[in-house]
Amino acid sequence: MSSSQVDHGAAPVVSLESLRQAGREPSLPFALTLPEGGRLEFTRLLRLLPGKRLAGLALWNGQPAFAKLFVGADARRYGERERAGLAALATANLPTPDLRFAGPIGECGYLVLTAFLDGAATLKEQQSTPREPQPVLSAMHLLGRLHGAGLVQQDPHFGNFLLYRGQLLLIDGDGVRADASASGQLANLARLLAEMEPAWDGLRQELLQGWGRQVDANALESAVAAARQRRLRRFLTKTVRDCSRFVVHKEFRRFTAVLREQWPALQSLLSAPDAAMASGECLKDGGTCTVAAIEAGGQRLVVKRYNLKHWRHALSRAWRPSRAWHSWQAAYRLHFYGIATPRALALIEERRGALRGRAFFIAEHCPGISLRDLLDSAQEPEPAIQQALHELFQLLHRLHITHGDLKASNLLWHDGRIVLIDLDALTEHRSQSSFVHAWRRDRTRLLRNWPTDSTLAQWLERVLPG
Repeated sequence: MSSSQVDHGAAPVVSLESLRQAGREPSLPFALTLPEGGRLEFTRLLRLLPGKRLAGLALWNGQPAFAKLFVGADARRYGERERAGLAALATANLPTPDLRFAGPIGECGYLVLTAFLDGAATLKEQQSTPREPQPVLSAMHLLGRLHGAGLVQQDPHFGNFLLYRGQLLLIDGDGVRADASASGQLANLARLLAEMEPAWDGLRQELLQGWGRQVDANALESAVAAARQRRLRRFLTKTVRDCSRFVVHKEFRRFTAVLREQWPALQSLLSAPDAAMASGECLKDGGTCTVAAIEAGGQRLVVKRYNLKHWRHALSRAWRPSRAWHSWQAAYRLHFYGIATPRALALIEERRGALRGRAFFIAEHCPGISLRDLLDSAQEPEPAIQQALHELFQLLHRLHITHGDLKASNLLWHDGRIVLIDLDALTEHRSQSSFVHAWRRDRTRLLRNWPTDSTLAQWLERVLPG
């Protein structure tokens, strides 16, 4: 955000208690009176932990600054931790924004102000790829310097690396701790590597060279795998609870989860999904599943309704997560791993207390072409599709993920990637034996789409993992 975008108008003065009670939507702009007559005016929030912490762009006595405001009973403890962490980075001569002010305000607040860096962006916002790894290699080098100074970042992620005028800086002093032990630093390294999608794993040696320290490869691999699974479990838990990314409503007769950014646009659809489907384009009308393409919130969506055929079917499904629930979590599992699938927007389950009934899964429509229509059985795929197929199936095999219904119509070619759809039966296996059997079924189902003696089927037979 440029300095020209900062609102220099007057703002109402609010109390810390009102900010604590404002939840996710404090009214902007607002101002605070600081000790010794100073004034702070928040103009834009970038991060928010309701009732505990607000961070964003502000005017400090008329000058732009980045403000992190802690509120509540633990404000002083967290604020002091932030101040001490930034001071430790500065003492170690590690690049970090200049500290402008840090101290308590009122009885239940603590304010930390750092320099406003016009045009800065985090590496998370940069979205580096394995084909353009230099920003991530720079982050690994900076992490190595942090560890060399006997420090770790407790929650290392690419949102804590700030790129400003070609220089990489560390932010979030709250997570900085002293730890010079080899085990502590290996665990810290593993947590950052686990933040990356598995497609980065092939660059592990280059990343370690950037880090600049020796490490036991087997120990690191185990630590990364464990850290990645912990992150996945936390992430999937967030998809079905109210948080900064998802709006979740749990009532006696209904459970709804929706991407927070989509909540305003999908209100009418979520309130009457059957009516929306009836007015849309029917794509499939089966006994257990009905699929329709609709227009809602200015976008084309696909709504999948999971039906109940009769009372016995209803009873068998009542005690289990619905297929819509499974598709919702499967979509975000693939998203976590960087595997292409249409973005899941909402989940609805009709309920009676703990008993589940019909369910709806709502996702973006993918305009891609199915492999059934795209590929010619008489020839091998073109090189770009060959590479995409090879990368996808190698990754699925390495992650022990099976689709469960690998028809060619469930694989779409779009924007240079293979996109997986129809995720009802997608599974990430914990047992090697169950994976081997399920993988063979997937493999056989895909090959069955084309004649066994065709050029395409023979090519797939050669390149698909066994």
